[in-house]
Amino acid sequence: MKNKKQLLVAILILTALVLGACTRSASQAPATAEAGADAQSQLEAILNAAATQTAEAAVLGPEAGGGALETAVPTETPEAAGELATATPTPEPVVVQTVDLDVPERYTLRRGEFPYCIARRFNINAATLLNANGLSPNGLFQPGLTLTIPQNAGGFEGARALRAHPTTYTVGADDTFYSIACVFGDVWPEEIAAANNTTVDANLNAGETIQIP
Repeated sequence: MKNKKQLLVAILILTALVLGACTRSASQAPATAEAGADAQSQLEAILNAAATQTAEAAVLGPEAGGGALETAVPTETPEAAGELATATPTPEPVVVQTVDLDVPERYTLRRGEFPYCIARRFNINAATLLNANGLSPNGLFQPGLTLTIPQNAGGFEGARALRAHPTTYTVGADDTFYSIACVFGDVWPEEIAAANNTTVDANLNAGETIQIP
């Protein structure tokens, strides 16, 4: 910027000198021409000096007297800063309802349950279960009957599942989670209730559809 100002002042001075020379009388024409030539030489010298200083400043940088070169530095816009500051929401952990599936030492039958159903559910030998409770295969089993569940009695003799699952099931008039578990054989009533986000003793409405895990 300083070099540009010096150059502008020099040009103005030389212009004034040239104009002054042009206004002299014709008798002084040789002197005017000589002054014009001197002015032209001075102008070229100033221009060459200014060009040299500008070139040196560009090469050597601010220490050479050329002035600091301004460099555009990209700044972060408020919109970009807002985008960076926005944290990605962390997904909430999925809560899986669990049920206690430990085989008990004693079990009381509910409506719709019978010893073979319990043997399939707990995966124990049905004959061993009947013998442990003094029961015959053809007996009548009423709700409220408490069975002793033999431990280490061996697995159920045969296929435990009576119906394929997971699936859906349409609730009947007298169905409970306990009786529905007996329909499928190897599914616990607590598992069915958990799959439908309710408790095992909840009332079911005839005609509704529930999930069987």
